[in-house]
Amino acid sequence: MTLSPKQIDVLNNAQEASPHDVLGMHPAKRGKLSGLVVRCFIHGATGCDVVETATGKSFGMECLADTGLFEVFIPRRRKVFPYQLRAHYGSGEMRQFFDPYSFLPTLGEQDLYLFNEGNEHRIYQKLGAHVREIDGVKGVAFAVWAPSAKRVSVVGNFNHWDGRYFPMRSLGSSGVWELFIPGLKEGELYKFELLDQRNHLRVKTDPYGTYFEAPPGNASIVHGTRNHAWGDQAWMEQRAAGAGTIDRPISIYEVHLGSWKRQMEDGGRPFNYRELAPMLADYALEMGFTHIEVMPLAEHPFEGSWGYQVTGFYAPTHRFGSPDDFAFFVDHLHQRGLGIILDWVPAHFPRDTFALAEFDGTHLYEHADPRQGAHMDWGTLIFNFGRNEVRCFLVANALAWLDRYHIDGLRVDAVASMLYLDYSRNEGEWIPNRHGGRENLEAIDFLRETNRLVHDYYPGVLMIAEESTAFAGISKPVADGGIGFDFKWNMGWMHDTLSYFQKDPIHRKWHQNELTFGALYQWSENFVTVFSHDEVVHGKNSMLYKMGAWHIPEKAANLRALYAHMWGWPGKKCLFMGCEFGQSHEWKYAGSLDWDLCQYIDHEGVRLLVKDLNHLYRNEPALSSSDLDPAGFRWVAAHDTEGSVISYLRQEKDEKTLFLIVGHFTPQTRENYRIGAPRRGRWREVINSNSEYYGGSGLGNGGEVHTQDVEADGFAQSLALTIPPLSTTIFKWSAE
Repeated sequence: MTLSPKQIDVLNNAQEASPHDVLGMHPAKRGKLSGLVVRCFIHGATGCDVVETATGKSFGMECLADTGLFEVFIPRRRKVFPYQLRAHYGSGEMRQFFDPYSFLPTLGEQDLYLFNEGNEHRIYQKLGAHVREIDGVKGVAFAVWAPSAKRVSVVGNFNHWDGRYFPMRSLGSSGVWELFIPGLKEGELYKFELLDQRNHLRVKTDPYGTYFEAPPGNASIVHGTRNHAWGDQAWMEQRAAGAGTIDRPISIYEVHLGSWKRQMEDGGRPFNYRELAPMLADYALEMGFTHIEVMPLAEHPFEGSWGYQVTGFYAPTHRFGSPDDFAFFVDHLHQRGLGIILDWVPAHFPRDTFALAEFDGTHLYEHADPRQGAHMDWGTLIFNFGRNEVRCFLVANALAWLDRYHIDGLRVDAVASMLYLDYSRNEGEWIPNRHGGRENLEAIDFLRETNRLVHDYYPGVLMIAEESTAFAGISKPVADGGIGFDFKWNMGWMHDTLSYFQKDPIHRKWHQNELTFGALYQWSENFVTVFSHDEVVHGKNSMLYKMGAWHIPEKAANLRALYAHMWGWPGKKCLFMGCEFGQSHEWKYAGSLDWDLCQYIDHEGVRLLVKDLNHLYRNEPALSSSDLDPAGFRWVAAHDTEGSVISYLRQEKDEKTLFLIVGHFTPQTRENYRIGAPRRGRWREVINSNSEYYGGSGLGNGGEVHTQDVEADGFAQSLALTIPPLSTTIFKWSAE
């Protein structure tokens, strides 16, 4: 025996920080005799042999401890040779396999250097669990970052979840631990067991895990991400060819996959990725949307978080199938001509003990000081954006979704909370930056780097910020000093417009500025005009029930007028599921949308209007290609506060096509209402939200109206209109 009792005790108690120095094959001496020593630690084995792979010669091993620790000294052999271990068990079973401790590290110095520097953009290909073949031997390579751990082990069914049996190798000052386990395959459940500096055991899921089992187990699952045979090449080429042309029709349908529609014949279970793909594609295409935005699908243990409290940043949630099923979902949408945008949550993470929080016994991913590391509103933890390895984890995470799953855009959640150190904090609850200011400089640098790299690696992918403040330059390119997003949600327009429509029409004349103020900042950013899930939860009421009216038909009329105004207003479009047919109650994540409401005209009419608005928007460049150009918008009149009437123009650069949008938001009918027109001739009534087809009274202008040579609103000619109550009407003029 070449091990001392103390060394044996260290192994038995799982406190060996350098297992590859003890286990495996090594040159050794026994007295004056040189040779090789082989040691192994095998759960449940009653005996073990070393088998030389080249000759088949075996060497019986001595049992040093009944925990399964074995050793053999092979004299007069100085050169390490390939071998296997043959383990014997009390049941008579015998297994022969390669020794995990006979392999060199699977990560190189360059990998580790770039990771510690924060510049390994594909670190997800190195850390985590990956099926590999090394020296002709198939197995799984595990690697995890835990710089303050005293010992890290891989645990799973393959070693009875016992951290003594697969301790990992520390790769020095990099803080990375690594182990290649031969013979393991896809489907194995695993976690990392860490011994921290206070000798406390922590059992953690893999931060880079690609697949997870359901709670309460939450184990990581070995799973490749290249199993799906993609068929979306034409889509991907088209996307790259259109890189930089963000001024195109973009109408987004925001969806929570678990509650969009459910299989009611099977106990109301959610549909899976493969079932949802054709149904969702059919509906979105019928409705005229260009993109589907899915609420966060990264793994999360609590359904009530809607996916915003992520524990598996690299894994599509198990709830709807495997990573391969999710790849099918995306591929199907692409082949049907639909883009997919994923909600991404780099702002914070939950405190679940099995995940990132205090990962190695220290505040590894989060700030140690709660004034920087604790989110006051959500009870979550904030990433330490100034730490290179944390920034690398997050940047690579964004790239991984685009690489592995062909995602077309990321909508970044809670950007405002990342930009400001004093976000939702009182005086004394935050720490100023190095200049004494409130801006989170590290988070800003992280967002810029992420946006720059996404656009460099994946031209045509959209980056969208959910940002509710007046922070300048959110959608300005990084090269020009901006944050680098393509778009920003227009939260100001949303807030003001909803505030206006929630008022009883009799009071709206005092609040016309809520409809017009948005034009003052409309072109300060590239905006998405949005009504998201946030507007229909937590007692805020559904979109239909927000409307300032008593009866459902009047509420529906208000909602139709609002949507027609929204689609006429500059900006890309985004609407949360259920809002398109005027769902009555607030959104509930644990049930299905109330699709049966579409049998009633008050709801189906709203849906038909949104459908027609989408198709008009997609087919008319004057409504989409000028979204980001102030020259494409012009007020006609907004002074009639008593009548609650506004009118404005949308136009192409060549002005060969013009649209006049007229909004009237009282229950009165206005006959012969004169509005100036910039062009003589026929103006076709292409949308009337009061149409009988949509559930209105049908009052309108008979499909068209002609100008009269009567000056109005600064134009030499004008239109004498019949303006229906609670309506938005869209007229089109074209040079024929």
